[in-house]
Amino acid sequence: MKIMYQEGYTREELMSWKMTVYRNLIQSAQSIVNALNQFEYQLSTEKNQYEAELLSDYKLQDSLSPAIAGAIISVWKDPVTSRLLEEKSSEFYLMDSASYFFEEIERISQPNYVPTVDDVLHARAKTTGIVETKFMIKRTSVRMFDVGGQRSERKKWIHCFEAVHSIIFCISLSEYDQVLLEESRQNRMLESLVLFESVVNSRWFVRTSIILFMNKIDIFRKKIKKIPLQRYFPDYGGGPDQEKAARYILWRIGQTNRAKLEIFPHLTQATSTTNVSHFLS
Repeated sequence: MKIMYQEGYTREELMSWKMTVYRNLIQSAQSIVNALNQFEYQLSTEKNQYEAELLSDYKLQDSLSPAIAGAIISVWKDPVTSRLLEEKSSEFYLMDSASYFFEEIERISQPNYVPTVDDVLHARAKTTGIVETKFMIKRTSVRMFDVGGQRSERKKWIHCFEAVHSIIFCISLSEYDQVLLEESRQNRMLESLVLFESVVNSRWFVRTSIILFMNKIDIFRKKIKKIPLQRYFPDYGGGPDQEKAARYILWRIGQTNRAKLEIFPHLTQATSTTNVSHFLS
């Protein structure tokens, strides 16, 4: 919203994302190393095995040293890591933007690194509490409140918005095969359905409409061809057709809407400001 409807980011604001980008990189690399150990995959060379051990014990600093950047590159490009992701990606948590940051690590690890707008769009920082943003869409004044979606955050905000006109609810289509960070046995898509059900049927929102962003359609298009949706939702029978799969997920979402609130669904790609602004306008 800041990029589309405000004045974008100043250099200082971009710099404030630097540690978040570093944190995303290190946490993603350590997630892969932990999964390699958990599922007993051995990297292809002794050098890469050593690099993985280096990453496993690494504590985030104010900058990324060449040694750590090199270790991440070695582990990421090892063919065994590719096999791990192909065979076990649904059994451990790895943020969707991990590959983006790994591919950009040489730039990100430079001493004079300043995050780009694309870096910020791909970065993930946990929302705690309630964050307000004000902006204009054409002649309409909008106040938007970003709330934490994590389990521990939900009870803090749901009662605060009885008078809101609309709720923008984002559900990640690409998470149908992924697990929660907080609970590795819980499917992320099923968790999102549970959250949506609690919101759409809440007594606080009986006069509220829902703008449903079915997000990460770009990742979903690629994933549905390789990883069957039916593996996680056995009643789905549409095969690798992305439109049928998206309609099925929308149907599952609609089944939870006992309150019969008006829902406006959109397929979105959050890293594309053009795509999101089109639907909001």
